[in-house]
Amino acid sequence: MMDDGTELSLTIAQIVQRLKGSHLHSQIERQAKVSKGLLPEIKLESLKEDVQLPPSHPSAPPEHLKEPLAYMRKAQASWEKRVLKSLNSMSTELEVPLARMRPAVEQKELTNKWNEMGTDEPDLSRFRPVYAPKDFLEVLIGLRNPNHDSSEDVSIKSHWGLIQVPLNVRDIPQLRRAYSELNLTSGQLGIDDHAHIHPGIYQKFTYISCTIQDSAAAQQYSRQGCPTGLRADLWALILNSTNQPQDVMHYEQLMAGVIQHDLLVDNLIYKDVKLTASNDDYYFVFEDFLYQVLLCFSRDTAVLEHFKYNSATPPRSYIQGETINLLWTGVIPFHGFSMYVAPLCFLYNEPSKLYSVFREMYIRYFFRLHSISSSPSGIVSLCLQFERLLQTHLPQLFYHLRQIGAQPLRIAFKWMVRGFSGYLSTDQLLLLWDRILGYDSLEVVAVLAAAVFAFRAENLMEVTSLASAEAVLADLSTLKVIPLIQIFLFATAI
Repeated sequence: MMDDGTELSLTIAQIVQRLKGSHLHSQIERQAKVSKGLLPEIKLESLKEDVQLPPSHPSAPPEHLKEPLAYMRKAQASWEKRVLKSLNSMSTELEVPLARMRPAVEQKELTNKWNEMGTDEPDLSRFRPVYAPKDFLEVLIGLRNPNHDSSEDVSIKSHWGLIQVPLNVRDIPQLRRAYSELNLTSGQLGIDDHAHIHPGIYQKFTYISCTIQDSAAAQQYSRQGCPTGLRADLWALILNSTNQPQDVMHYEQLMAGVIQHDLLVDNLIYKDVKLTASNDDYYFVFEDFLYQVLLCFSRDTAVLEHFKYNSATPPRSYIQGETINLLWTGVIPFHGFSMYVAPLCFLYNEPSKLYSVFREMYIRYFFRLHSISSSPSGIVSLCLQFERLLQTHLPQLFYHLRQIGAQPLRIAFKWMVRGFSGYLSTDQLLLLWDRILGYDSLEVVAVLAAAVFAFRAENLMEVTSLASAEAVLADLSTLKVIPLIQIFLFATAI
């Protein structure tokens, strides 16, 4: 058992390791040297004691650091119980254990077919997704802050939407300042480069991206799009995903864990891939990769670290009397989960590298799309921001859709909960994800959802039912997402 001092030292070492080579690391180092010169009383040997809080200092409970709002914590806990109950019920009904050791024969078979799991056709008819996005949306619609009196709201429009919680989300003037690189006069890679951008400018973009060596610079660059041939390296740099020998070894250890143990969630992964990516014109060819990455992800205990800042709590299950947290991440896949991985298959053809990048994308961004929190990048804030943007700038459209029983969020939610994966063409999706990484925020997902409604507003004003509204918005594969976002943010009257 590690004492607090040892655990703190290990945590610091891990943080330093992740910072090394980044622009932030060099800034911190430079500032430390300046401070040392200005404040000679600072001694390296007593630095740890100087910066630590005194023992008597009242620190916030861990759960408050994960999520400061009590009603959000309660709602997340209730949702987790519901999902875990569904998983346990499935285990009981189907007489399939949550986890078991594979027999030697089964281990050998899986080893032999590791690179062609897509050819396997297990009987998945008895398994069903634990939940779908629409189930999760109903939970979000029911969220209420017991300390907030909605009658105090000044604007009657605040009641038009489905999300009824008082969170601060940015309006268009604030978004314009935050996303200034997306203004209509700034060059954006990926938008008909050869037609709208002089070749010399494109070459300049490419040259600059080739010279970027730290994650902060790569992140800043990504705000205006990444060149197709350099995107994989730039994203890996932003995410500090190095694919060093130890990373490859870690992936191989996870692979060994998949071969040794069979988990109930493996069937949910198989089922989800079959229902989504395998039927997608863009992603069906990556079926094997998806199984490999997601099965390894389900065993990666390093993923448990994100629960320190995630409002969610990892569920515990047992195998032969011992908790299987040691071989399970605690992330229960839902319908569409595999679509978080699928687009990355276009960028990385080495499984260990693909895995490393996906894991970082998940623990930085994707987990926020299916957990209840007050984070500005959390799904609750994204839903509220989407509704506020529509209510404020397209009130007639919002009111019309509401009156015919076609609340906009019921249509847009499935796009947002997947980060638009599976709805946009892959090239456009990657341009959108460039900006997620560049701005270190999922906020742009809500902006795009509102921009899509604005783009189709004329047709939507003619519809008379939810079904006809969904038909108007059924195919997003031809949309050019960055121009849509630019026009919505910078050409909308305010």
